[in-house]
Amino acid sequence: MILDQLKNPKTTNQSQKWNFITDQVMGGVSTGKFTVDKVDGVMCYRMTGDVSTKNNGGFIQFRADLRSLNLNDNNYEGLRLLVRGNGEVYNIHIRTGMTFMPWQYYSVEFKTSPNWNEVIIPFSNFKRSNFYQPRSFKSKDIATLGIVAYGRDYEADIDLAKIEFY
Repeated sequence: MILDQLKNPKTTNQSQKWNFITDQVMGGVSTGKFTVDKVDGVMCYRMTGDVSTKNNGGFIQFRADLRSLNLNDNNYEGLRLLVRGNGEVYNIHIRTGMTFMPWQYYSVEFKTSPNWNEVIIPFSNFKRSNFYQPRSFKSKDIATLGIVAYGRDYEADIDLAKIEFY
């Protein structure tokens, strides 16, 4: 299922809105922006910014709430992305109905390059953020999905042209 390929920018194919969030919601100082752009002739989401761990911060992200999707009938195995970036490592954070606190999520890292690349990430590669969360999740459990620049001081610059469940 293709989640987004920018047919209706800043909204998934299934009508969920992408929201841009920084650590400023909790007192951090990271800054950035989330735009729709054309890079190398490819329409994409572009997230740029300055990730700072000062003041207990350390993230910028764009995230969609997927609870209204009917993922119950499908048993997807993972995500497939078409991405490029500045060579930095980025994260995907997934929240489920069992992640109640803001610091609870499942996370996986992926590295970008200046060229467009397909990145395939099985859900089994995601790690829980807290020991008391279930060890794994199924696609039907997904509440939100975010593309995140996270965890250390750096300049973020990532482009996403497509995201789908496989």
